[in-house]
Amino acid sequence: MDLGYLLQALIPSWNSVAVLAIFFAYLAIAGSILPGKLVPGVTLQDGSRLYYRCNGFLALVLLVGLLGIGSKMNFVSPTVISDRGFELLSATLIFSFLVMLALYAAGCRSCSKGSSLKPHITGNLIHDWWYGIQLNPQFLGVDLKFFFVRAGMMGWLLINLSILAKSVQDGSLSQSMILYQLFCLLYILDYFVHEEYMTSTWDIIAERLGFMLVFGDLVWIPFTFSIQGWWLLNNKVELTTAAAIANCLVFLIGYLVFRGANKQKHIFKKNPKALIWGKPPKVIGGKLLASGYWGIARHSNYLGDLLLALSFSLPCGISSPIPYFYPIYLFILLVWRERRDEARCAEKYKEIWAEYCRLVPWRIFPYLY
Repeated sequence: MDLGYLLQALIPSWNSVAVLAIFFAYLAIAGSILPGKLVPGVTLQDGSRLYYRCNGFLALVLLVGLLGIGSKMNFVSPTVISDRGFELLSATLIFSFLVMLALYAAGCRSCSKGSSLKPHITGNLIHDWWYGIQLNPQFLGVDLKFFFVRAGMMGWLLINLSILAKSVQDGSLSQSMILYQLFCLLYILDYFVHEEYMTSTWDIIAERLGFMLVFGDLVWIPFTFSIQGWWLLNNKVELTTAAAIANCLVFLIGYLVFRGANKQKHIFKKNPKALIWGKPPKVIGGKLLASGYWGIARHSNYLGDLLLALSFSLPCGISSPIPYFYPIYLFILLVWRERRDEARCAEKYKEIWAEYCRLVPWRIFPYLY
């Protein structure tokens, strides 16, 4: 691919803008009208709490069904995303910048004293732009932070499905592509089945909505997490039976740790007396869970996430580092985030956190880190 072609392909077309606009409009409408469990968020500093309609799984199934019907009736091409990948990437990037401009302007003008919309302005333009000003900004009643992460996860699946359709169309479908698609599909479906767990994550309860989250949700998740699929579309990889089995084991172990840790944390926040692995939970200072996965490592969910990321790349073999961009990037991100989490927790919980660190010395990797 020459530079001229790449630059031309990165120019958004009206078709790519239309695809993006229809996608966001569908998510906004479906999220508002489809039935779903109404989950209360954590109590904010001012005593208020937000409620989240967790109907993402139904919205996703309905969207895929509608696209399938549209494809059968020749209203939409199943390869429209894989054919216009660069155009959609640039259109989404431009949209992210426009969203951030609006969020920054709205935050600067806000006079709200509530925890969700109170502006946090440091005076450092880069810092305020990157980390955001408001905790939970809304647009037409839609919680934007929850909306954007849902859009990113669904976008990732739609990109993958279009890549799969392209590989079938080209006759290049391989065992490696099937494994990659299967692992990602299970992970994304599981995310939406347990979407309510997202309401207790650090991104939702503590991070303000700045360019870091907007870009991360709308651009980074769908377009970089799918690099392995794009790579397999142009590179044929033959896995041995042993390699395929080992790949499945890495995914399974990663899933059990990731989902188990997040589930234990979510249940503990709702009911601190709920049993963990059949036993009463060990709690430090009445606040910090030190049982189950959280008694093995202080950020055990990150270990599961890293194993899952590795399982998405292993179907690509070891001939190139390109498909391993995601797990390498995720490792750097999670270590950086773990450091930020540790600093915040040390400041918030003080001697309670120090006691927890003594009881659970490992950060992410037991006996290693």
